[in-house]
Amino acid sequence: MKKIKISSKVDEVVWQDFKALAQERHQNVSGLLTDAIREYVQRQRIRPVVLKHLESSMEQNEELGKLLARWFSSWLLRRFLQSTSR
Repeated sequence: MKKIKISSKVDEVVWQDFKALAQERHQNVSGLLTDAIREYVQRQRIRPVVLKHLESSMEQNEELGKLLARWFSSWLLRRFLQSTSR
């Protein structure tokens, strides 16, 4: 893959940490930066898809969620009453 030269500004402390990480992993800074950018882009692109599926799942399981919430509330109340009656 063709490499390009980039220029950007980052916080000095973050840059020092990044360089230290590259050294710890026996990687050059350029390779580690490429990996970091690739992973960031993938996470940002996947997030909307995941959120869409989560929203769909929540809609499909709304009634189950309500039942679980009621069960959990009653379970917590029972636990509380048991702990205060001792």
